Amino acid sequence: MQTAGMQQERNVLLSIQNIHKAFGLNQVLKGINMELAEGEVLSLIGGNGAGKSTLMKIIMGIYQPDEGSISIRGEQVHLSKPSIALAKGIYMVPQEPMLFPNMTVEENIIIGFDEKPAELHKRLVAQMEEVGWKMDLNRKASSLSIAEQQLVEILRGLLRQAQVLILDEPTSALTFDEAESLFACVNDLRSKGIGIIYITHRLTEVFEISTSVAIMRDGVITLSGQVSEFTKEALVRGLLPANSESEKEAGEETAHAIDYKNQKPVLEIKNFSGYGFNDISLELYPGEILGVAGVVGAGRTELATTIFGRDKVLGGQVILDGRDITGLSTKKVMEAGLNYVPEDRHLHGLFKIADVAVNTTSALLSEKVMGKFLLNRKKEREVTQKYIDDFRIKVTGQSQLTGSLSGGNQQKIVIGRSLSTTPKVVILDEPTRGIDAGARGDVYTIIHQLRRQGVSVLLISSDMEEIVELSDRVVSVFQGRINAEFQKGDINQDNLMAAAFDVKTKKEVGA
Repeated sequence: MQTAGMQQERNVLLSIQNIHKAFGLNQVLKGINMELAEGEVLSLIGGNGAGKSTLMKIIMGIYQPDEGSISIRGEQVHLSKPSIALAKGIYMVPQEPMLFPNMTVEENIIIGFDEKPAELHKRLVAQMEEVGWKMDLNRKASSLSIAEQQLVEILRGLLRQAQVLILDEPTSALTFDEAESLFACVNDLRSKGIGIIYITHRLTEVFEISTSVAIMRDGVITLSGQVSEFTKEALVRGLLPANSESEKEAGEETAHAIDYKNQKPVLEIKNFSGYGFNDISLELYPGEILGVAGVVGAGRTELATTIFGRDKVLGGQVILDGRDITGLSTKKVMEAGLNYVPEDRHLHGLFKIADVAVNTTSALLSEKVMGKFLLNRKKEREVTQKYIDDFRIKVTGQSQLTGSLSGGNQQKIVIGRSLSTTPKVVILDEPTRGIDAGARGDVYTIIHQLRRQGVSVLLISSDMEEIVELSDRVVSVFQGRINAEFQKGDINQDNLMAAAFDVKTKKEVGA
């Protein structure tokens, strides 16, 4: 193994030397040096704003560096546009799917190829069989879930047989079995000599899939080496600024005891059914974080959106603080005291071309911020500044366009907007999907603060570590039904994983 690793180091595919990049006075990259060898999986991790995206765009020919050079197999190249990068064997699978909604899955994957469609179809089917993914190639992209869109993007990259493959948060919306299939595929690509830059915020993946790791912070690589040289704790310390309190605050939280016998539930869901789920019953208590575990497609998001009034109720009841809110409109549900942070912040959570103030206060327009005829600008500024300060949102000002913010700061704005209505219950659907370790720590701190304030949280997450770390109690959803429930002492990844796939669990519902 060591001999092979030494050989890989000598066969360098991609070499980045002293790359600098500034936008106006903002120095984004400050002398990046990085190498990627044949058969190497380099995990690149770092906070939002560290410069990862800018570096990847330079490698892909989207941006031009102000200084420095890039070499492929020892030959210096000028990647002046994406087509040149593609021709040189570099392909990037983006984190946010970029599909043509009215085209089929197959059309989205094979677009841009010169080969005959029949030959491409044959190669595509073989590639899908190799990684173990099943998908109807004739479906319209507009009908795909986030996880399915991500699979299409990955297949685009795999079909192009790149020498250098960049995967940007590829498992952020994948199920466990899909992620395992991806890991197997990555290992297969490694064996064929392909070099992979693997951008991730899930530190467990670094140790599962990577051969090496590099940490970016403030435009420089501050730490790098073989994965075997690091622990998870060392990576976390390398990611967070020295004065960061996020991790410490989250770590200081202790098990939260809920008095289930002497408290009335703030939310009761009774035999609730809708499209994608059936006969769901659960109770949520004041100040409780109730985790909802399961794989993508289990019906958890459909449950949330139906409670929130976006989808049709097919049966059962939802009682909020003694009031029946079953089937009410989203506006009425919010007025009753329940709000929802959606899974896809880009599609349902943000007005990206509007400013920070508009996004933060838009849920209040009908009550606290809007006057009879004119917007109350003073109130808008006060509410916005409260969440900028409380959530440590990094902005140049309240008028900054939300689409220009990092993913973590966008997520904080979405959460802030939901909390601006002072809800009794908030549903958080994949609250840390696609955000970095530092921002994740900030979001965890926000969730703990909500609990201390008596707000009840229904936490939907595919990240088992997240569920284990945050939840006071957990229910598991499998194929649209609750199949298991776990109290604090039984909440661990083994139990949750088993329940997510409906194999034997420690505590079966009704047992």
